[in-house]
Amino acid sequence: MQYFTELLNKEMLDSLKKNSRQKPQVIFKHSTRCIVSNMTMHRIDQKEIESVDADFYFLNIIRHRDLSAQIQQDFDVWHESPQVLVIKDEKCIYTNSHSGIRLEELLEVLQEQPI
Repeated sequence: MQYFTELLNKEMLDSLKKNSRQKPQVIFKHSTRCIVSNMTMHRIDQKEIESVDADFYFLNIIRHRDLSAQIQQDFDVWHESPQVLVIKDEKCIYTNSHSGIRLEELLEVLQEQPI
């Protein structure tokens, strides 16, 4: 998870939304109690994301259920875990969950975004 910043509070979420006007922001909602979530996190945490101009965050939903609920409300997405969201211009432009989360697809979405 070395490329991911932990999303810890509402202020960070507000900053993430603001920063999404400049470049895509990726949120990985992660449950430390879920084996599927752990396996998915390891599939995403690869060097390929280094080359993408985006900021990557992970949210521990066990610790920060309130932020997960805020994300659901702010971006009009159903809560799932594991779940990946791409935020651009303060809107969720892509989401996927569970085995639908594929690094290749995520990179395609990110590379299509104008900076």
